[in-house]
Amino acid sequence: MARPRKPLLSRDRIVGTASALVDAEGLDAVSTRRLAAELGVSGPSLYNHFRNKDEILDAVADAVSAKVDLSMFDETDGRDWRTALHDWAVSYRAALTDHPNVVPVLARGPGRRPAGLKVADAVFGAMVRAGWPPAQATHIGALMRYFITGSALGSFARGFVDDETAYDPADYPHLGQAHLLADRQQQVDEGAFETGLRALLDGLAVRYEAGVRGEAGVRGARAPQGPADGP
Repeated sequence: MARPRKPLLSRDRIVGTASALVDAEGLDAVSTRRLAAELGVSGPSLYNHFRNKDEILDAVADAVSAKVDLSMFDETDGRDWRTALHDWAVSYRAALTDHPNVVPVLARGPGRRPAGLKVADAVFGAMVRAGWPPAQATHIGALMRYFITGSALGSFARGFVDDETAYDPADYPHLGQAHLLADRQQQVDEGAFETGLRALLDGLAVRYEAGVRGEAGVRGARAPQGPADGP
């Protein structure tokens, strides 16, 4: 009876295996030797698909970017720019919190990664269509990435131990409930993200009304009158 054939080595298999390693053990767990052993192939065979470890990690990061919902930035979508940014940020953070170990790679920016570049293109294009000047649209994309990736790099709630004796009221009179934070990690961290996101968007909305819409109004007021508008 013939032996079952081994699955053919492919980019998808390599990326899937590398992603599982990163999720379980972190970025340092990935090496061509380790991946070859996990895949049951010889090390050199990986080089038919990737030149080095960095390319593999880029592909792992891009697979995470591909999970981010971008539908809100489609020209046919009815959401305004603020709602679109909010919904995209929530989707982006969800993708990152599912794969926190790869966040340091994503935080470096999209580089040449196709899915990462699609994210950047979608955000920038939507902001420009909404009326933001290109420079401001670039700034918005950058600050959103800083905020979202920063929120996914670690947990505020998990930074506190669940030992009540660690917070002596003589030294820390305001941390009497800090030992409860670890058990409420999701509630605390998601609440903090939503609070920060809404504050950020509130600030952008003020600038938008004062700058983008205000400038449009000034341009309209200065526009030459047509014949029907004259005396």
